[in-house]
Amino acid sequence: MGTVPVVPESVAVLARRAVERSNEPIVVQTVRCTVGATLAYAAADLLINEGPPPLLAPLTALLVVQVSLYATLTTGLRRVNSVIAGVLVATAFSAVVGLSWWSLGLLIFASLVIGHLVRVDEFVPEVAISAMLVLGVSHVAQMAWSRVAETLIGAAAGILLNALVAPPVYVEPAGQAIADLARRMRALLMRIGRELESGATRDDAVRWLHEARGVDGEIAHVDAALTRADESMRFNPRVREGLLARLVLRSGLDTLEICAVVLRTLCRSLTDLSHRRRSEPVYEGEMAGALSELFTHVADAVDSFGRLITAQVSSNAEVAEEQLAQALVDGRADRQRIADLLRTETEREPDRWELHGALLANVDRLLNELDVERRSQWLAEELDRHRQEPGQPSRMYRLRGVARRAGRKWSRLTGG
Repeated sequence: MGTVPVVPESVAVLARRAVERSNEPIVVQTVRCTVGATLAYAAADLLINEGPPPLLAPLTALLVVQVSLYATLTTGLRRVNSVIAGVLVATAFSAVVGLSWWSLGLLIFASLVIGHLVRVDEFVPEVAISAMLVLGVSHVAQMAWSRVAETLIGAAAGILLNALVAPPVYVEPAGQAIADLARRMRALLMRIGRELESGATRDDAVRWLHEARGVDGEIAHVDAALTRADESMRFNPRVREGLLARLVLRSGLDTLEICAVVLRTLCRSLTDLSHRRRSEPVYEGEMAGALSELFTHVADAVDSFGRLITAQVSSNAEVAEEQLAQALVDGRADRQRIADLLRTETEREPDRWELHGALLANVDRLLNELDVERRSQWLAEELDRHRQEPGQPSRMYRLRGVARRAGRKWSRLTGG
């Protein structure tokens, strides 16, 4: 009896990774540049029947094609301007002086100056490159106009390629980057709570501060992922609610960035307090237990917030909203209990009241930044500001209802 062949697990893993990597920016860029340049050359060769091979068309397509349609449109115009400016400069030089070592130097200088004058920004060197290519291929002025046509054909091919074959959308990786950042902050908060309860000392507090400072590097990584996602959504026919996703992702990162700063300040306060206590625990007894519960609930709130951002750009976010709201309710209850305990600590050690007050202030900032109602109101206001023309209902208006319902849920949870 024959056996059914089983695909090895390693093959399945490799296949999955190959699919995932097919959407990597480098892969997408390579494929699009190759296809765009080839199509541009074929079109220019068909439309331009005289002169040398139309190599400026694929060259321009290579310069114009980007990973996202938004980047193609925004940079394509400047690149086309730079190429055309270089062609015109070369035309003038070929008619007057021709090609020699001194005219080449003068050509480069004039091209760079003109590039700044026509405001092609980062593509100023391409003005000189285009001018040298044209001057090296032909010294006849009328041939330069075919180069202008090649440039336009190449630019059109690059833009048309991204318009017809929509680039991938990088919303999911951006949401995952935010969720990973939130999980890293949660892990730090959880460890602070556990170690405080077990009698954390100055060395522990110094480690907390060092790790809190390291979160800043993650912020830059997430910001790069959000920028790529933002560009991939603009003008992309695959995206129906690009504005909504951009607002959710960007506001989520802004909130976590503020939380990261507050967390670093909070760790700084605990470190300063540990230096004053020297070899003694930072906090002990009932106070340490209360702080452990507080940091656990704040950690849950940060993690729920990260999952909420991902859910709002992919699926139903109500569960994440409720978990976040509940974590904030528990955190505020813990905060009030700790405030009462710190009054006793301050009476016993009046010289440390500033550090105790700074601890409470930073906890308040964390809870306020993660506030469900505050975020819902902000999203509703931003969507109102970007609302469409009257008579054109969209999901933006439905989200306003979702945002306001989140505010009402928060009121019910808090008893307000």
